[in-house]
Amino acid sequence: MSDINLAQAVDLSKVIQEAKEDIPDADKAKQLPEPKGYRMLCAIPEVEGTFESGLLKADDTRRIEEHSTVVLFVVKMGDLCYKDESRFPTGAWCKEGDFVITRAYAGTRITIHGREFRIINDDTVEAVVQDPRGIKRA
Repeated sequence: MSDINLAQAVDLSKVIQEAKEDIPDADKAKQLPEPKGYRMLCAIPEVEGTFESGLLKADDTRRIEEHSTVVLFVVKMGDLCYKDESRFPTGAWCKEGDFVITRAYAGTRITIHGREFRIINDDTVEAVVQDPRGIKRA
């Protein structure tokens, strides 16, 4: 187990809070979609703005890295996620708050207040990772 503070590694809670602050109180509950059935709502962690050498990344480079990422953050799970005991005999593969590995470009992409989210199927998860820093698509 790692002693890394994931809140410092990738803080996605502020994204949800910032989205709520930009809209009237009556509409706050409607901003993040409720995944249905066996689907999960996942956020895409922010891509670093610089290369390891310290050079700044172009906006297009950052956008490509975000679109092709294999790391997602599970925000919400549908009511049927991992309920099929014949497909998931050992139980759920992940839970809300986990960083998961999926295939690049997996899921339905949506943008909420400039932030990209994906809706994926429960069987799309290939691994759970504690510390997503440094993981990139090969």
